[in-house]
Amino acid sequence: MKTTKKILGARIKELRRTRGLSQDRLSEKVGIDPKHLSRIEVGNSYPSFDTLERIATALGVEAKDLFEFVHEKTNKELIVSITTMLKEASPEDLRTILKVVRAIVR
Repeated sequence: MKTTKKILGARIKELRRTRGLSQDRLSEKVGIDPKHLSRIEVGNSYPSFDTLERIATALGVEAKDLFEFVHEKTNKELIVSITTMLKEASPEDLRTILKVVRAIVR
């Protein structure tokens, strides 16, 4: 079973990698030791709230985005989430979404 620490660490690592940052570069921007960032990313250490805020800022996201664990959802859960959002979309938005999905799936 994955702990919240491990899931949070994986999310931070995911965001760091998508932004093309090394652990050394992110830790420098955040003002923490690279070893501490490594322990956070593998789920061996919880960051303080201040460190979380600095990580979010350095990654260009809001602190709440660090806790969006979409990468942990199963395909069935993802389909339910997408379906729920689609029900609230306007007809124009649905047409745009269809174009985007077609472009991705092809």
